[in-house]
Amino acid sequence: MHKRHFLTHLGLAGMLPAGAALAHSSATPQPTLLTVAGAIERPNRGALNPVSDLLAAKQGVQFHQARTFDAHALQQLRSVSISPTVEYDERRHTLEGPLITDVLAAAGLAPRRNTTLVLRAVDGYNATLTVSDAARYGMIVALRMDGAPLSIGGLGPQWAVYDADRIPEFKDKPVKERFTLSPWGLYLIEVK
Repeated sequence: MHKRHFLTHLGLAGMLPAGAALAHSSATPQPTLLTVAGAIERPNRGALNPVSDLLAAKQGVQFHQARTFDAHALQQLRSVSISPTVEYDERRHTLEGPLITDVLAAAGLAPRRNTTLVLRAVDGYNATLTVSDAARYGMIVALRMDGAPLSIGGLGPQWAVYDADRIPEFKDKPVKERFTLSPWGLYLIEVK
């Protein structure tokens, strides 16, 4: 094993935003950027591993099966665009990525509208809502903002977000209060 080659790819891959891709063969495993865990029908991995899933373990998450998505898998899903006014600069931005319901469908979520989702961010923030609400809000897993990949250390690599300007429950609230259900730095969706 070429340790330097491995560490270089591991380090670069860990910093890779979902909107970019490393040149690699399709047989080379890529880092997981998003995990959908819990009550799904198309898992591609087993239970939580307290070492490789350290962040989830520290946040008290438990699961027996999950579906993982790398950058390529997320990019293969149909992308939609929304243009909300975001709280950080109170300007409209174009956000692009798959509908969260399409991500859930790819993980094999049976269509139960009252299913609860817990959206978890790398900073420990989480938001809880139903699949029905996520669908009604047109929530996306944003991978790009204004054409550029979301980056780690910014709002990425993924941001669960909706166009709050168009949703009656949110549009009349102050901008800073519109995105309580929209964790940036999204890394895990629990399906309960």
